[in-house]
Amino acid sequence: MSRIAILSVSAGAGHVRAAEALELRARELGHEAVHIDLMDLVPALFRRLYSASYLRIVESQPALWGYLYHASDRTAPNSRVTRLRKAVEALNTGAFRRRITELAPDVVICTHFLPAQVLSQMTAKGTFDKPVWVCVTDFDVHQLWAHPHMAGYCVAAEEVAWRMRERSIGGAAVRVTGIPIMPAFQAPLERATCAEELGVDPARTTLLLMSGGFGVGAIDQLAERILSIPGSHQLVALAGRNEKLLQKLRGVAARHPGRIFPLGFTRTVERVMACADVALSKPGGLTTSECLALGLPMVVISPIPGQEERNADYLLEHGAALKAHDAAGLEYRIRRILGEPGLLQELRTAAAGLGRPDAATRVLEEALR
Repeated sequence: MSRIAILSVSAGAGHVRAAEALELRARELGHEAVHIDLMDLVPALFRRLYSASYLRIVESQPALWGYLYHASDRTAPNSRVTRLRKAVEALNTGAFRRRITELAPDVVICTHFLPAQVLSQMTAKGTFDKPVWVCVTDFDVHQLWAHPHMAGYCVAAEEVAWRMRERSIGGAAVRVTGIPIMPAFQAPLERATCAEELGVDPARTTLLLMSGGFGVGAIDQLAERILSIPGSHQLVALAGRNEKLLQKLRGVAARHPGRIFPLGFTRTVERVMACADVALSKPGGLTTSECLALGLPMVVISPIPGQEERNADYLLEHGAALKAHDAAGLEYRIRRILGEPGLLQELRTAAAGLGRPDAATRVLEEALR
């Protein structure tokens, strides 16, 4: 069996969740898997600038993030700005370089571009010589993911592979595997059983309102608006780790008994999704992949310019989602779904056709081939 180093960066939850899925699946297959979050091995100031600033910009200035995303995608790899960024990152990743050298893995899989960049530089200098695979965690590929000396890339879909081959350096392999999600998404899930666990009625149309792991957004207000739509539908609302939001949702539940079921952070989101007919969510790469794995269509809400926008485009192009820019647009689309059973079935069929529940296994097979 192999020793596998799985490297992530906690800038948003998706990169870490993909790494955790790979770690768990690798151990199930009998390998020695070690997950390292690069942010645990950098100075505190760098961590705040790298991770916290990303979240702050995405939450408060999404248009700015969109500009930065697209502008950096057009920046020349050898530009002065790029060289300065890499130099700053190199100065702050010494502890990581020592850790990966001590670990001496047989293969490395990166679910974020930063560790891939560091290992590319180490390989160029002759201080690292093991194969490095990069697992892109969105339905898009930014130039920050492409580095020399990579063994290969695992991507979400055929178009992403096409674009990655244009960007990849040195003829690295590009494989369409899907985005790694937890092995639990491969197991058959009974709607009735999962609904009973949550206390929801499996016979009623169930909407799943997802705020993401950090509980971003006025979810309680959206919940009130959805519940005002005539009908017998019910709502499961996830607050993530946001305790204040969870309390607000419980207040909504008190005003609408038996209609809304608030939940905090859960490690069995697949069982929650199995109860639902449609997910109302931001289209993050991991959330999108989890929904598709269960054939759960989405109404994507105000995707962040950049990677979420591209994820939404993928879903819309393949008929697996509708898109709402604001609360009014969300209500309109929910009314359509509730009033047009044929539309919901079309969305569900398209979503099921895109799902890759075995993505973690396929990534590991490629990396260990």
